[in-house]
Amino acid sequence: MSKEKPSIPKGTRDFGPAVVVKRNYIFGVIRRTFEKFGYLPLETPAMEQLSVLTGKYGDEGDQLIFKILNSGDFLSKTNAADIEQGHKHLTRKISEKALRYDLTVPFARFVVMNRNEITFPFKRYQIQPVWRADRPQKGRYREFYQCDADVVGTDSLLCEAEIVQMINETLTTLGLTDFTIKINHRGVLAGIAEAIGEKGRESEICVAIDKLDKIGQEGVRKELLERGIAATAIDKLEPLYALSGSNENILEQLQTILGNTEEGQRGLQDLHQVWQYLKSLKSQALTAQNESGNPRLQLDVTLARGLSYYTGCIFEVKVNNVSMGSISGGGRYDNLTGMFGMPGVSGVGFSFGVDRIYDVLEELQLFPDSTQLGTQVLLVQFDKESELYALPLLQQLRDAGIASELYPEAAKLKKQMSYADQKNIPYVILIGSEEIATGKLKLRNMQTGEQQDSTLEEVIAKLNS
Repeated sequence: MSKEKPSIPKGTRDFGPAVVVKRNYIFGVIRRTFEKFGYLPLETPAMEQLSVLTGKYGDEGDQLIFKILNSGDFLSKTNAADIEQGHKHLTRKISEKALRYDLTVPFARFVVMNRNEITFPFKRYQIQPVWRADRPQKGRYREFYQCDADVVGTDSLLCEAEIVQMINETLTTLGLTDFTIKINHRGVLAGIAEAIGEKGRESEICVAIDKLDKIGQEGVRKELLERGIAATAIDKLEPLYALSGSNENILEQLQTILGNTEEGQRGLQDLHQVWQYLKSLKSQALTAQNESGNPRLQLDVTLARGLSYYTGCIFEVKVNNVSMGSISGGGRYDNLTGMFGMPGVSGVGFSFGVDRIYDVLEELQLFPDSTQLGTQVLLVQFDKESELYALPLLQQLRDAGIASELYPEAAKLKKQMSYADQKNIPYVILIGSEEIATGKLKLRNMQTGEQQDSTLEEVIAKLNS
């Protein structure tokens, strides 16, 4: 029998201990922040009914759902005619379940199934892996984690203000200082399109305006003309390019630009209310500045994420001192549970991109030293006598909260020291006949090579300092 070379599916990854410790550090900061703001943890199954997922992500999304074959003889209920009718028809016959594509649809399903048991407004956070049958490439995987936080069952804009606070607190706790929380409103985008006479075409307009820094005003004009936007309408966009001053000043200028457009004015009122909440909360996001001197929270009228999905405020977060896409985003939606026959439930939520946050912290060297450590001290033994002497010491070290190991066999000193070195264990305790006789342990600092004789109590005090 030929031996199979071990491998993992394309688009998936193994995470070694050093990486997992750092990822858990990020998850821990996010989790503690969510819980501080009253969000409760939720977990849903890795697999859902295929019917729950199908039709929620568009035709392209449906193609990327990992389907699970029915148990046993999955072809037993099929015939040649099923195959002739195509893969969509055949899939329904041989697959009833699928791997979770995102955390939003399972959340909606949970809310509808448990609407009589949960308390509204319902705040939940969810940190779990999702799977997509995407084409693997750099930065895009078939299995990856999502960190979502949503509150449903309320229209209050206090929720939007608290999302800004949660984003700001999470990122500053992780050591980031130069980042921008961009905020806009679906109504403002709709109002801009209506004000220039191109109602309903806000997506095309904003995609072009968003390139202003790269292609200049003439470049934006050319792209808009190519998209079929009238020249007279493009001329009316001129005041947008001149927006300046504080966020509040920009809101005032937009009030004039958007005129009597109903959606536009509603959007401005919502954004103004979010600012008022943040002022009352004395939010650091309002007062902190980036390295460029710009405010950390910025109103960006070109931000146009998820236009087909979001109905109110929208968010996006970027770190400015690294070359990286957005690390967080979200917004308000009006009908999350409507897909499951429970209309009219408004909500707002956002998600952190953990993989991108990891890369940012790695590049900026912001992981604390504690994420580098596993075992703090290794006890080295030379024979059966030193092993028996070391065992109660090992337990006392662990009882004192010190991560400790005893090398499991009386190997050569070089081998045991090499083990400590390769695992980045900072201290080693040498236990030989002399140490047993005197009761003094030889504590070696693996970084400096310095050795000193210490009692166990002195070792514990030093390692816990």
